[in-house]
Amino acid sequence: MEARAIAKYIRISPRKVRQVVDLIRGKDVNEALGILKYTPKRASEAVAKVINSAAANAEHNYEMDKDNLYIAEARVDQGPTLKRYRPRAYGRADMRRRRTSHITIVVKEKKEG
Repeated sequence: MEARAIAKYIRISPRKVRQVVDLIRGKDVNEALGILKYTPKRASEAVAKVINSAAANAEHNYEMDKDNLYIAEARVDQGPTLKRYRPRAYGRADMRRRRTSHITIVVKEKKEG
């Protein structure tokens, strides 16, 4: 049995979010939240929200025990890229790519015994 949560269109580039997700993959939910609390990255707040949501889904929808949950799968996919333009010298313009992320967290219950 597994429970999942997905956060879409997060305005942080996937490369930066993957740095944070790599820290918590395979850990217990409580341990992962503790790691994220002291990680000085902007993405850690968004990842923590998704983990809390997945844990709440597991507890409410599947009657799993929150203390026995671990992060079975943590994935970051690229969302749509917003294109913005910045003025440059001599009347030119440069394109800035504002990348977005989709964060997927899957939690499972540890087997007893």
